[in-house]
Amino acid sequence: MTQNTSAQPLIHGGARTPRAALPHLPPLALYIHIPWCVRKCPYCDFNSHTASSVLPEEEYVDALLADLDQDLHAVYGRELSSIFFGGGTPSLFSAAALGRLLEGVQARIRFADDIEITLEANPGTFEQEKFVAYRKLGINRLSIGIQSFQQAKLEALGRIHNGDEAVRAADMARQAGFDNFNLDLMHGLPDQSLDDALSDLRQAIALKPTHLSWYQLTLEPNTVFWNQPPALPEDDTLWDIQEAGQALLAEHGYRQYEVSAYAQAGRPARHNLNYWSFGDFIGVGAGAHGKLSHPDGRIVRTWKTRAPKDYLNPAKSFQAGAKELTNEELPFEFLMNALRLTEGVEARLYAERTGLDLASLDEGRREAEQSGLMQVEPSRLAATDRGQLFLNDLLQKFLS
Repeated sequence: MTQNTSAQPLIHGGARTPRAALPHLPPLALYIHIPWCVRKCPYCDFNSHTASSVLPEEEYVDALLADLDQDLHAVYGRELSSIFFGGGTPSLFSAAALGRLLEGVQARIRFADDIEITLEANPGTFEQEKFVAYRKLGINRLSIGIQSFQQAKLEALGRIHNGDEAVRAADMARQAGFDNFNLDLMHGLPDQSLDDALSDLRQAIALKPTHLSWYQLTLEPNTVFWNQPPALPEDDTLWDIQEAGQALLAEHGYRQYEVSAYAQAGRPARHNLNYWSFGDFIGVGAGAHGKLSHPDGRIVRTWKTRAPKDYLNPAKSFQAGAKELTNEELPFEFLMNALRLTEGVEARLYAERTGLDLASLDEGRREAEQSGLMQVEPSRLAATDRGQLFLNDLLQKFLS
């Protein structure tokens, strides 16, 4: 596939001031976006599009590899620690297409010996039939979008699977050789009671996933739910669900390590940990975002052309834009990620990943500690329990 490779102008958020070269580059991951779904869900604000009867698999894989080629300059000899296929519904693609893509990626960037490769999948029977083939490709982790096991809730969310298919998907994942898989589950659903929410959570726990993403439904702009809001539970009910659900997860050995992520011992998602610890990631695919550090200290966020038809158009560039982060933006950018982790990060990581002195956080850190939002722990940057609840208020302390 031929693609216009003319460089996009770098968009600056302000004048750049000198910054120290990074002592060493962060770990590197790869995010691959596949933007098609069988049907767009009314709550979804991701870059997803209803699929036609025939997907342009071959053409899109060609485009993904050509897109990756244009970002290879930022690898700097690093190996890939993780790959994440997100969407959309990546499991709509055949194993043959994903296999050709993975072979192409590995021919360009070395894989770590223990690389984590995650594929998002829907519980529908059509996708389940591919699980064995996906596992043979080296994909070693699934993230299955359950959302609920209750038919009325699934219909309200616009999901196309039923509760029985959700249960079978987890069973088939294990039978296919996936000993590491995540279940995505929502709470705070239309007309959901505390008992409803805990019933969903108990069913998910009974399936023994290694990881649970359990998060509250929010109404996002540019979605059907934003324009036609459903009746959601009252705040008191939402609080009761959150408290009771967290206690139930902890009782069954799922430790909360991030705002909405819970894992069995030793099973947090390495790809997610890389995001939250301000690691680097290449993003390829329609609408994919990336964050790339350079040895001279530059840290650049990138984003790709959003509409699939434009992404596949040889006359258009894959990259829609890029922005170099300034010294003034970096404290907020780093902490917006790191403070999502319940244990935070080692303080030394701030200088290693940003090139800025830890002292640049002193004023905001002092205010956050005095407000009870941040732990008083010199060797770590971590929110308190209160800070996790009021993360936006905490981050405001670090806005320039």
